[in-house]
Amino acid sequence: MMQAALDIENLYAWHREFPLLRGLNLQVASGEICTVLSRNRAGRSAMLRAIVGLTDSRRGSIRIQGTESIHLSQHQLVDLGVGYSPYEQSIFTGLSCEENLLLPPAIGTTLGGGMSLMQIYELLPSLEQRRHHMATQLSTGEQKILAIARLLRTGVNLLLLDKVSEGLAPVQAQTLIKLICTLRDEGYTVVLAEQCPQFSAAFSDRFYVLEHGQIVERFTRSELSHKYETLHALLGDLDL
Repeated sequence: MMQAALDIENLYAWHREFPLLRGLNLQVASGEICTVLSRNRAGRSAMLRAIVGLTDSRRGSIRIQGTESIHLSQHQLVDLGVGYSPYEQSIFTGLSCEENLLLPPAIGTTLGGGMSLMQIYELLPSLEQRRHHMATQLSTGEQKILAIARLLRTGVNLLLLDKVSEGLAPVQAQTLIKLICTLRDEGYTVVLAEQCPQFSAAFSDRFYVLEHGQIVERFTRSELSHKYETLHALLGDLDL
């Protein structure tokens, strides 16, 4: 495995007294797309929140490009190039699409700063077509794409995307798949938290399966076709 962009070791996290993660171990190489799978409420969203410090408490080790981050603030994590897109979209509904993209400041990262507005529109021409529309006028899928575009404007290079495939129309799903693959080609690292592997089956480099706050399965894309029976047992019905 290449140098790890994200290296989680023995991570525990709690919401009040309730344990969310129980000794989680996970590694994602730089420039890799990784999908973390689980049933609802089995830990995948909690894992992303724990990485960015949004759980009540946590302990263990979270290294970002070799830097220990377990005690860092969210602002310091952004300085390390970490961008988090929660399921509840982080956009400003009172602003237009373009105003949302103009709002975040660019920061310096190992990739040399954030994407320009022109670069965003080249990657996502649908946003340019909708640039003067209010964010509330965008569909759920368009809002998700806008939220990711806002992260790219800040200069992050490690994207944590929670349930990004939910609510997407087929054309939006294809747009997002193309974007994620393009980002990988340009050196970005992407971690997807999903319930089922359908969305990322064709392009995710690595898969992890969470159960009760722990990783119980890990495999590569080439091994996915041999894991359907196991995934069905862990995740329920799969339309693959």
